[in-house]
Amino acid sequence: MRPNRKLLGLAATIRTFARSRLAGCGVAVLMLAIAPTVVAAPQPDPVPRRWQLDIKPGPLRLAVLDVEGAGEQAYFYFTYYVENNTGEDLLFAPSFQLATDDGSLANSGAGVPSTVTKTILERLRNPFLLDQISAVGLLLQGEENAREGLVIWPAANLEVDEVLVFAAGFSGETKTIVRPDTGEAILLRKSLMLRHETPGDIAAFRDQPMDRVERRWIMR
Repeated sequence: MRPNRKLLGLAATIRTFARSRLAGCGVAVLMLAIAPTVVAAPQPDPVPRRWQLDIKPGPLRLAVLDVEGAGEQAYFYFTYYVENNTGEDLLFAPSFQLATDDGSLANSGAGVPSTVTKTILERLRNPFLLDQISAVGLLLQGEENAREGLVIWPAANLEVDEVLVFAAGFSGETKTIVRPDTGEAILLRKSLMLRHETPGDIAAFRDQPMDRVERRWIMR
């Protein structure tokens, strides 16, 4: 039976945060779903109190490519535009994760051959578009110094109903929560969440924009 695509929501976002902290940092999972006391994730400040870059995320798409030695492989990808109007030059080092309603969580670029990145860049025909590594660096202020980047993940399962993208490194806002069971302090960063509905076989999307149903800032 396929997962119910209505189960992700905010609670799943918090659970995804917990899994990501475990996978990426070795932090134990917060038992949000089964703990006697449910711990809600804090929300970002209504008015940003720290620096925040202007980000314009492009649509999430799927590319199916013939990869040497592996045959036909599928990859999620999207582009973004970022501009620095914070009043100071900043080191830009974004990170992106992709979660699906089958419980998987992937870091961008992991398991993506350089040939795949090159092929997608060529398809997009944007001379200003940078790959994930080239996009990192000092981001100067102003529209004339804006940057465009490409982000890619392997698509292991093409029969999921929701796909979420989490983009961090675009805000300096952080908050700390304390686990009630251990007293451990965990640092959360303000991140942009993009939620997409993908009912049916995602392979049918091939380079077509997926339906983005939600965009908001969260702490994770």
